Amino acid sequence: MVDITFKTFTLRKATASATIKVSHLSTIEAVKKGSVPKGNVLEFARAAALLAIKKTSDVVPDCHPLPVEYSAISYELGDLYITITVVVHTIYKTGVEVEAMHGASVAALVIYDMLKPIDKNIEIATIKLLEKQGGKSSEKITAADDLTAAVVVCSDSVFQGLKNDISGKLLVEILQRHGIPSIDYVVVPDDISAIRQQIEFFKNKGCDLLLFTGGTGLSDRDVTPEAVRPFITREIPGMMETARSYGQDRVKTAMLSRGVAGFSDDTLILTLPGSPGAVAEYMQALFPQTLHVFSIKNGRGH
Repeated sequence: MVDITFKTFTLRKATASATIKVSHLSTIEAVKKGSVPKGNVLEFARAAALLAIKKTSDVVPDCHPLPVEYSAISYELGDLYITITVVVHTIYKTGVEVEAMHGASVAALVIYDMLKPIDKNIEIATIKLLEKQGGKSSEKITAADDLTAAVVVCSDSVFQGLKNDISGKLLVEILQRHGIPSIDYVVVPDDISAIRQQIEFFKNKGCDLLLFTGGTGLSDRDVTPEAVRPFITREIPGMMETARSYGQDRVKTAMLSRGVAGFSDDTLILTLPGSPGAVAEYMQALFPQTLHVFSIKNGRGH
């Protein structure tokens, strides 16, 4: 199976359809009147589709089991065709397009099986995905090529040359992948005045996004939140709440991080933990959605 442990829960929807072609008008009339010898065709197919949706991961090896929050089956009957439409919703880490298509295909097979005694030329014409929503395919892509960013590593040991920095360089790499071309990189000790000097410097420089890594824990030298908080003019508490919640699902000590986030006038400041694993998790939880705040602030988004 594909690894989805890093993904986040979002509302995901899919709509699929299948079309059955018949060769006689009388076949459709029999369906409408409920006179097919094997029983009520549409109700049997509906029940089979619901079961198929729930059992998709049992028969499609690479599909993940997931909670089905909603499903609906509808029909369109023409003179010589029946079209089945299946809608599936979930709040999960992966999509439901295969579930919707599986439901439609099984419903089509049931209809085929029930109608073949009265119509030897019946056929399943098409099974296709009509629409999918949620996950990356539905994320608004905010242009970041006009943004500037800076990464500040807060670490006594890295500043003193006793330890190599991994987290700060990882942040730079992730920001570049999100399309930010101009990224400054600085290392400072775990010192309030040194951290505040960087805030003032990058604000004066007109930096859009300022990320700190390190110093958000509980040791006496972890002072990044204390250094940053006085500069925050508009806090965005939901960002760190989201990041901690994402981390908490993976590492139980994530709740101990004291990171803060918000605008300092026109500069968005985020304070992340110092470990590379936590940095990767925070960035996965917060990006690319974080970039959308610049569209909102500039009146280009909602």
